[in-house]
Amino acid sequence: MSDLASRECVPCRGGMPPLRGDEIREFLQELSGWEVVDEHHLRKRYEFKDFLSAQEFIARVGELAEQQGHHPDICFGWGYAEITLWTHKIDGLSESDFILAAKIDAL
Repeated sequence: MSDLASRECVPCRGGMPPLRGDEIREFLQELSGWEVVDEHHLRKRYEFKDFLSAQEFIARVGELAEQQGHHPDICFGWGYAEITLWTHKIDGLSESDFILAAKIDAL
């Protein structure tokens, strides 16, 4: 488990700038398989053997998101799930996005 996965998401109240450049690269080094899109959001695609496995994974992600108070966009279908994360209040990436990404990987 990465150090990020052991931390808790912190609710964003806005008024802070989104992460940029080196800050993003530092956090991204602690994740595996996630991509940063336009310095705005994180995205990862997970592959599964069938629809039910993807659905079960998404249910676990949903429970985790509720516990953390930080909610990803989720798209899934037969054999895959795609997770997209960003902090809506700042319209970009925050530390909590990287924390939740690490926690999702730990599932």
